[in-house]
Amino acid sequence: MKGDLFSSQHMVAPAVEPGMTVENAKCVKYAVNGEMYARQGAMIAHRGALKFERKGQGMGGMLKRAVTGEGLPLMSVQGQGEAWFAHEAQNCFIVELEPGDQFTVNGRNVLCFDATLAYEIKTVKGSGIAGGGLFNSVFSGHGRLGLICDGNPLVIPVSPQAPVYVDTDAVVGWTAHLQTSLHRSQSIGSMLRGGSGEAVQLMLQGEGYVVVRPSELTPQKAQQH
Repeated sequence: MKGDLFSSQHMVAPAVEPGMTVENAKCVKYAVNGEMYARQGAMIAHRGALKFERKGQGMGGMLKRAVTGEGLPLMSVQGQGEAWFAHEAQNCFIVELEPGDQFTVNGRNVLCFDATLAYEIKTVKGSGIAGGGLFNSVFSGHGRLGLICDGNPLVIPVSPQAPVYVDTDAVVGWTAHLQTSLHRSQSIGSMLRGGSGEAVQLMLQGEGYVVVRPSELTPQKAQQH
């Protein structure tokens, strides 16, 4: 059988070492030799001797998810083989964490990660009740984290001299040591007159990077995630 579909552009290559790699712009391949974690429902194909099990978040994580609607529904993948992960044809990226690193990321942007990474769901500092319950997942340890983003993300440097303000519906994540708080960009009078629709942003200060998706999260997509 011939045709562009069967060209090297689309044909998967055998894994050369265990772990996570970007198969293409929309898919991550994981050569499993032991255990790894992925978001539930993200596996699109696999081969080899692999077992998939739903992973609980613990009582604290389950409680926060019930209260806020946010969370990170996970499954563990165990054994030896290869698995491919994707979600709604979103773009895929890999972040490598080293000992001492921390990366705060919205649960909706997590695709898969190494079992050597630890994560916990935390309240975004400074968001308070007015932030609508801003809960993100904080990853730490040594390993790789596979992320998804609706479009190509923007990585914006943050410095003490130049804080960055981001839409809370567009932020993907940020590096450790950045301080967060809510910033109101409109006066009460402007809001009563209709305003610009961008009343409150998340302000990040310090030294690091913030990752932003090139579009806001619509109500329809929020329900899907």
